[in-house]
Amino acid sequence: QVQLVESGGGLVQAGGSLRLSCAASTSGRTFSTYVMGWFRQGPGKERECVAAISWSGGSTSYADSVKGRFTISRENAKNTVYLRMNSLKPEDTAVYYCAADSNFNIRLTPKYYGYWGQGTQVTVSS
Repeated sequence: QVQLVESGGGLVQAGGSLRLSCAASTSGRTFSTYVMGWFRQGPGKERECVAAISWSGGSTSYADSVKGRFTISRENAKNTVYLRMNSLKPEDTAVYYCAADSNFNIRLTPKYYGYWGQGTQVTVSS
């Protein structure tokens, strides 16, 4: 079991930055054995993966729309995963979720992630 709590969302002007955090509580299996992903869902849109990170943090994957602007990282000693978002655009406005996948390889499809946080709103004004 994994419980995830996101924080750090808010309102920011276009071009600004935010850092999201996701704190995990696990039982039966350590945090470091989960692939972690950040997803977002904008109004009227499907949920999409923006970034994912491997167990050790040595491998990452990003959606094309955020490459070069967003950075995912993790601190296994703190059971926390982060999403640093720079050069934010109005189209980045969405509810952002972190999620955990028990698989070893990074997968970007929401259906593979068995554990989800409650989400945090990010709004980027123009």
